[in-house]
Amino acid sequence: MSESPRKAASVVPGAEPFSADGGRVGVLLSHGFTGSPASMTPWGQDLAERGYTVRVPRLPGHGTTWQEMNTTRWTDWYAELDAALTELREHCDTVVVGGLSMGGCLALRLAEQRPQDVDAVIVVNPAVASRDKRLLAVPVLKWVLPSMAAIGGDIKKPGVTESAYDRTPLKALHSMMQMWTDVRDGLGRITAPVLFFRSVDDHVVDDATIGLVRAGLTAPAEYVSLEDSFHVATLDHDAPLIFERSAAFIAERLGSGRPGGS
Repeated sequence: MSESPRKAASVVPGAEPFSADGGRVGVLLSHGFTGSPASMTPWGQDLAERGYTVRVPRLPGHGTTWQEMNTTRWTDWYAELDAALTELREHCDTVVVGGLSMGGCLALRLAEQRPQDVDAVIVVNPAVASRDKRLLAVPVLKWVLPSMAAIGGDIKKPGVTESAYDRTPLKALHSMMQMWTDVRDGLGRITAPVLFFRSVDDHVVDDATIGLVRAGLTAPAEYVSLEDSFHVATLDHDAPLIFERSAAFIAERLGSGRPGGS
């Protein structure tokens, strides 16, 4: 008798995707590794209030259990965003893609693979590399240990949580590391302007990424330092700055997105 398929885990409260229909400018936002839409929804709500059409998907394996996430790979996460971009293009004249941490890496890949569909990119503490020597053991360690200590929850603001997993699934982690190489190799294919937010104090993503992105991008890019936030800056003290600067960046390049707007 064949084994029954495993039932999908329930989505934890607060980790649901966010969607809002507005004007003809769309914004697609992606959360990070082991996180959920909870880290991006306040940003998405702010943009929706400004008249933009917004999508914040829940990536496969996220917002449920780390064990379920360990059965997913970067191609699954990318496919979810790719489908969301296709849906936005059906309703919007222009689309911005953005993301936090791994979500920033996925956003960069969308801009690499679909330059005709991505009109601007906004990333917050993205990861495409790491100097952490412990990661060198992950390709082998994943066959021995299913998980290791959590990497989520790096927030300076007291009383704020990310709703991330309490463990890091190693097979999924190794898959993300494989995506880094793919994205680094394609940075020169990005044609859309990029807005890059970087926390001065980030205990998850080191400075390897920003150097590689600066060297690899040929598209115009702006770099903004976040002085009062840790890694999950979209929920931290600098969140209002991210919201204001990103809205200004979009409006300057693509218009307000409101019906009848410029």
